[in-house]
Amino acid sequence: MFKKLFGKNDAPKEEKVVAPVSGKVVPLSEVPDPTFSEKMMGDGVAIIPSEGKIVSPVDGKILQVFPTKHAVGIESKAGVEYLIHIGLETVSLNGEGFEAHVSQGDKVSSGDPLITVDLDIISEKASSTITPIVITNEVSNIESYTDQEAKHGETVVLNITK
Repeated sequence: MFKKLFGKNDAPKEEKVVAPVSGKVVPLSEVPDPTFSEKMMGDGVAIIPSEGKIVSPVDGKILQVFPTKHAVGIESKAGVEYLIHIGLETVSLNGEGFEAHVSQGDKVSSGDPLITVDLDIISEKASSTITPIVITNEVSNIESYTDQEAKHGETVVLNITK
């Protein structure tokens, strides 16, 4: 009660994360890159995209849009940091096939457009279109919802407790 009076609340924060891209949701273990499949960068899920529209999975702030536009970092209002990495070995494309709609520091709402990607270019020139969504900071619990078809901005793919 004392903490509540002064605005401090140490209760865990729960956050639902929607799919940033439409497609089939799979466990990170199925990503053909050990950096993701062995969770070296963090836990999460991956999506095999069926379209090239990438949207924000949470309400928050853009921490970083990589210069090659193949990845974006977001911090949610709950303080969870997410990395959306579009395709594998896409950094070598130097931005070809990617169009960013946000910049570092922008505030975003769940479902807001982040990046548009040409999946044909990625399929042709990169090793995979699979898109990992990774939590890069400490959280207390992660529930993932894999083996489902997801619609960007709508389907819950993760439930996080911070």
